Order: sequence, then C-alpha cells, then structure tokens
Amino acid sequence: MRIGVLAERAGVSVRSLRYYEEQGLLASSRSASGQRHYTDDGVARVRFIQRLYAAGLSSRTIAELMPCVDAPSERNSDAALDRMALERDRLSEHIDELLRTRDTLDRTIASARAHRESLRTAAATGGQGGERRRS
Repeated sequence: MRIGVLAERAGVSVRSLRYYEEQGLLASSRSASGQRHYTDDGVARVRFIQRLYAAGLSSRTIAELMPCVDAPSERNSDAALDRMALERDRLSEHIDELLRTRDTLDRTIASARAHRESLRTAAATGGQGGERRRS
C-alpha cells in the first residue's frame, strides 16, 4: 500500500510515517518511480509504535524494542522487558522530581499568599505595607 493509504488506515500523518522510516522503526520498498510501498502489516506496526510513544518512550528506545517484534525470541523478549523496566524507573524518578517541584511551588504560593495577607492587614490598620516607620 502507498504511504497515504497507510497513514489513513493507521490514523497518523504521512509526515509521521516518514519520520518512523528515518528512525528505522518502519520499512518500505520503493517503486520504480520512487514511491514508498508498505506491506499490510504496516498498519499494526504503526499502531504499535504509536502505543509505545503514548507510553512515553523515545524513538531510540522504541528502536531498541523492535527486535522483540521483528525477531521474537526469549532473549529479545527479555531485553525488551528489561529496557521497558528501565524506562518505567526513569519515568518514576521524573514523576518524583515533578512532585517535589510541585511541593516547592505550593510552599512558594502559600508564602506569597501570607505576604499578600500581611500587606492587606497593614493597609487596613494604616501601616506602610509591612514596613517599619522611622522615628
């Protein structure tokens, strides 16, 4: 099938398919006129690639997992499982870092609110925005 047909059936853009080819994730043959042609299993492969992207994997990581698909074996399966576990650990660390960052932001927001409230209180009591008056 031609690239436009594959793109439509798989629900992706032609540009995505070209990118997948550049990254070595998808292969095509070329016609005499240079047009790309894909096999019928291209749709399933593209959808699989899309699921891996949705799982937060990079094209490089996906390329490392493809031997499990292209040449199924216990060794390739073990390698793919190990690689996915590493990616999960990486994502967990990133989530932990984001949670710490959010907690820091929450404390900063609380401090800013407290400061704003002190300004309101000072203004209501005739103060100078929390500044001390000089004698």
